[in-house]
Amino acid sequence: MTTPSASIELIGLGDSDQVVGDPAEDIRGRKVRDREGHDLGRVEDLLIDPEERKVRFLRVAHGGILGFGTSSSFVPVEAIRAIDDEIVHVAEPKQLVAEAPRYDPELVDATEYYQDLYRHYGYPPFWSAGYVYPGYPYYRI
Repeated sequence: MTTPSASIELIGLGDSDQVVGDPAEDIRGRKVRDREGHDLGRVEDLLIDPEERKVRFLRVAHGGILGFGTSSSFVPVEAIRAIDDEIVHVAEPKQLVAEAPRYDPELVDATEYYQDLYRHYGYPPFWSAGYVYPGYPYYRI
């Protein structure tokens, strides 16, 4: 796996001054389902590369009651299979998403974490040679 030449800095779209160009394509708040149709949670935020202005990961919130005890998983945009008006469908099974490496900004270098996350899902990282950005979110079912 290629290592990026610099540290990777991704931020939540909700923590930035950027917005989705077409509000209809803002998938935050939509349900996320795996390839079998199992609920994974909701899109809590989009992790973006602020320099390239591209979404790199979905932050999917799951569990908890009334927002308490909620945990989050990151899913690369490459895993998105389809998007409709209410649901983001991902190609990965629920178990794989549940077993994804957890992010702790106090303990883990972000660049190393993103490498581990791409390795876990089996997708080439966006900084690798020959990488092609997926059609997200421009295709719908």
